[in-house]
Amino acid sequence: MNKIALALTALSLCLAASAQPGLENVILTQRAAISISYGGPTRAEGRSYNFTPIFCIFPDGKLDQAGAEALLSSLEIQPLLDAQYGTAVVVNPIGDKYDAQADFDAFVKLFNLYRGPGNLKLVGFGQGATFVNQVLAPKAGGQVAGILTVGGKPGKSVDPAGVPAYVAGKSAAKVAKPYQQAISEHADEPLLQVVVNPDAKVSLKEVFADAWKQVLGKNYRYNNYKHTHYEGSPFGQYGSFELEPYLDCESMGIRRIIVEQPTGRDTKQLWYEYWPEELLEGAPEKSVPVMVLLHGNMNDPRTQAETSGFIQVAAQDRFFVVEMEWQGTPNYQAMGHDGIESVLYQLFAKYPQLDPSRVYAEGLSAGSITATALGIKKSHVFAAVGGHSGGIFGGPFKGYTTKDILWDEATQKRGAVEMPYCSVLGTADNVVPYIKPDNWKNNNYLNAWNTYEQMNGMDVVSELDFTADPVFGRQLRDRETIVTNKGDGIVVETGQLYKGSVPLIKIVAVMDYGHWNFQPTARIMWDFFKQYRRDPVTKQLIYLGCSTSEGARCK
Repeated sequence: MNKIALALTALSLCLAASAQPGLENVILTQRAAISISYGGPTRAEGRSYNFTPIFCIFPDGKLDQAGAEALLSSLEIQPLLDAQYGTAVVVNPIGDKYDAQADFDAFVKLFNLYRGPGNLKLVGFGQGATFVNQVLAPKAGGQVAGILTVGGKPGKSVDPAGVPAYVAGKSAAKVAKPYQQAISEHADEPLLQVVVNPDAKVSLKEVFADAWKQVLGKNYRYNNYKHTHYEGSPFGQYGSFELEPYLDCESMGIRRIIVEQPTGRDTKQLWYEYWPEELLEGAPEKSVPVMVLLHGNMNDPRTQAETSGFIQVAAQDRFFVVEMEWQGTPNYQAMGHDGIESVLYQLFAKYPQLDPSRVYAEGLSAGSITATALGIKKSHVFAAVGGHSGGIFGGPFKGYTTKDILWDEATQKRGAVEMPYCSVLGTADNVVPYIKPDNWKNNNYLNAWNTYEQMNGMDVVSELDFTADPVFGRQLRDRETIVTNKGDGIVVETGQLYKGSVPLIKIVAVMDYGHWNFQPTARIMWDFFKQYRRDPVTKQLIYLGCSTSEGARCK
């Protein structure tokens, strides 16, 4: 992945925004005092660098440097920037007052400089609020993660995609109406909300804090449609951005525990535990399933917890999640396959409520490749595995296990060991390309499906025919088309491969989607995983959805 270089470039560009020709109206850029470490954390606390918030603040008329600093001070924004690795940008009107076209053009230039920011919050006061309400909300709402306006005049409409908004001031109820009308068309998206605060006497500090708590801190918005978000996207090129939850563990009753474990004189391992509060202390012995998350190549080890959707699913279904720094950084030791297994056994010993018969793993990109390998190499540990945007490479790749090595192990275990596998991918992925009529031979995903067919004792279908199914190149059972409420209606195609009456491979294709997690698929993957257990003594797979005709495999 090329995300690190792109992200560093975007960060340097945004911090130098006021120096860019035509952006002289950006008078102040203030960022977190704690710097971001790409390729893994030097600071284990706090959040990852994925989708950190950027606040574009439009003041009530032109400000000088001192005035901009005073405005940010009145908001007391710095602690939030530090906690979230955030950035605040104060944006003056181009002229003496806001001009609809000129200031919109300047906004688009700033938006493009940020390369299509994924967690952009617009904040307006007075005349700046009027500009946000009347110009930016109608034209840019579908690419903005949240809006806060205080005072100002109402607009006539809001982008049909809707935008989360917090509207404050004496005329807040009137200003809020277009925002409310836009979200009324999206009843299936709970992240689209409008909060109205008509208290004209409340301080800016209190308004900003409440807006973050109720609206701005609840979601982010980014675009992975027909490209990958970290490649950048000019304003409006790919339609409305996805709206996804910005992880808020406290509101879901999830406790995060950071573990830095010494492994030698100068080495240590890092992992993050995510516990539903009531399961940490009072759950019965061996009653809590375990979900292992594995981040992508050189990603922050909080990436999957914060962007995969699995913590939200864990909050609903109440299971334990652990995300490990499996790859290693200058500060933490690489775990590899053996280290991941070792950490799991340590967790079983520490927490008797964990169920060793229900352990699952999934990852993103390189983490998906690793989870795919774990299901074959550590089949005695896991009840099911899967991944997003990665499978099995056909040749050497930076030390990752190649198809030949895994194929040999799968062949030795063929029919004797069964492992359910869920493969999730985007069909517009340019990093790990999806199967197409001209590239399917030795394709990363096909290699994974075939290797799991081999180990599971299934027919290995290595020749594809896209006349049988234009998406998968072969016939699958339980074919389903799901139209989601993300972006402008992103479509998911799914199907399953069976051994007898047991579905052992599930394939999930997110149509026209790039190289990244698609959060709704966490629920799809978990619903597949939870059908399976592995007998802690015999290590045989148990399928919970089968009939008695499946014999010992049923329970």
